Order: sequence, then structure tokens, then C-alpha cells
Amino acid sequence: QGQEKLNCNPKKENGSHVVLCELGNPMKAGARIMVGMELSVSGLEDMGDAITFHLQLRSKNSPSSANTSVTVPVEAEAVMELRGNSLPAITVLPTSWHRVEGSRRPEDHGIRVEHIYELHNKGPSTVSGANLRLAVPTQLGGRTLLYLMELGTEGGMNCTNLPALNPEEV
Repeated sequence: QGQEKLNCNPKKENGSHVVLCELGNPMKAGARIMVGMELSVSGLEDMGDAITFHLQLRSKNSPSSANTSVTVPVEAEAVMELRGNSLPAITVLPTSWHRVEGSRRPEDHGIRVEHIYELHNKGPSTVSGANLRLAVPTQLGGRTLLYLMELGTEGGMNCTNLPALNPEEV
């Protein structure tokens, strides 16, 4: 008929986390109750793809008890955001400019452009093992478009399948 909030208390019992909810007394014989529970569980990053709750209904007045298990899929959700910037934002080569063959000076090979990419986790879950694939066009029409000098990362990230960096040792 009516709705009541349950008084529930978490505790540890035999190495398991237990939540004990008192439904109250006295109950009439043959009474039917329906209980809805909302649980917030943290630290599930390494739990796999499901977590199982073991539910037990016990009565002090009856020697029998009812047991059931509920398996709930675990789904991590995280919103990733990629931000990028080029310094300078716009680069225009003069029409009369030509690179100097054999030179080891970077300025003889073009204008320095730095590309910075930031990958942000906006949550709500933590992220591990994320992959970012970045394709950089280095050639256009058989000619050098971008000459990659160096690649750096911050924040414990690793790079794999690196392109040829500074092949002419400029």
C-alpha cells in the first residue's frame, strides 16, 4: 500500500560485504512486500563484466529462509575528449621559398609547426588502456608535406608504431 524507506546498514561478515536491511515487525501472516534497492558500488574497474549479489531473506519467526542471486552487468562509462592545437595556428610559405638540400639547419627545411594533442577523460569512470590513433600526412604528391622532427608524451602514455622521425638528421 504505502512506501517506506528501509533502514539499511553495511557491515563485513566472513570477508564479504553485507548490507542488512530491517523490514520491521510485526508482519501479518501471508503479508506480501516488494523491496526495491538502489546500490552504489565503487572500485569495480577490475571486476570483469558482471557482479553477483547474493540475497537472503530471513525471519526470526520462521525457521525457513529464502536465498537468491542476482547478476548485474558492469558497464564502465567514460566520456573522452580530444583537443588539439597547432603553433602557429596558420603557416604560409612564401612562393619563392625552397628548402636547402643537405643543410642540417631546421629553418632551411621549412617553418616549425608544433602540434599538441590532449586526451581528456571527462568521467564518470576511470580509463586505462585507451588507444589514440593519429595519422599524420607526411607526403603530398611525392613531396614532403610535414617533416617529423620529434614526438613526446606526458602522463604515462606510450607510443607505438612510430613514424620515421628526423630521417635526414636535421
